[in-house]
Amino acid sequence: MLRGVPTDRLRRSVLVTAAALLATSGLAAAALPTDEGIPPASSVAGQLLVADPTIGDPRFARTVILIVIDDAHGTVGIVINRPLGEHPIADLLRAAGIDASGVRGSLRVFAGGPLQQEAGFVVHSAEYRRQGTIAVDAQVAMTVNPQVLRDIGLGRGPKQSLFALGYAGWAPGQLRFELMRRDWSVVPDDLALLFGPNRATVWERARARQVLPL
Repeated sequence: MLRGVPTDRLRRSVLVTAAALLATSGLAAAALPTDEGIPPASSVAGQLLVADPTIGDPRFARTVILIVIDDAHGTVGIVINRPLGEHPIADLLRAAGIDASGVRGSLRVFAGGPLQQEAGFVVHSAEYRRQGTIAVDAQVAMTVNPQVLRDIGLGRGPKQSLFALGYAGWAPGQLRFELMRRDWSVVPDDLALLFGPNRATVWERARARQVLPL
């Protein structure tokens, strides 16, 4: 599933603040499935991928993935339903070498995908922006600038958020092939699915949503 990684596209989107995090991987496009004969698809950025029960890759079994970027350069998404636990925000800031004075509270940490698991990404409600924020759609954004963690801990961050380590990536045309193969369903994003307290049923609830046409 991860034969290619569109890291270059992600790096361009957040170059000023995230180059150090995302500079280690390149695009390995060899042996990708061909999309010859498959009609062009519209972008699925801002929507959720829901793994089919029969998906063959155990890394993605019963996952729900928010698609952050989907264009001619490839696709980047964050898994939203594999929680690793809660961690004090101050500890996360200290690990990033950032001043944690005055910071309070904890943040849910998720396994965002198998790629670059040392890199952190905050998915959040769209009213918050700072340098390093990518607008996903009208209601969701993602920020890679670690200062977002400090803002959250000081009570001036986004209203809703989750913190993920790592991401999922597809080379150009690869996700379209997997959609045609029915590895995934596509459903609208939903703040209750993204940020709600009941993480154990996210996959089941997402599966119950109306599937959008490809």
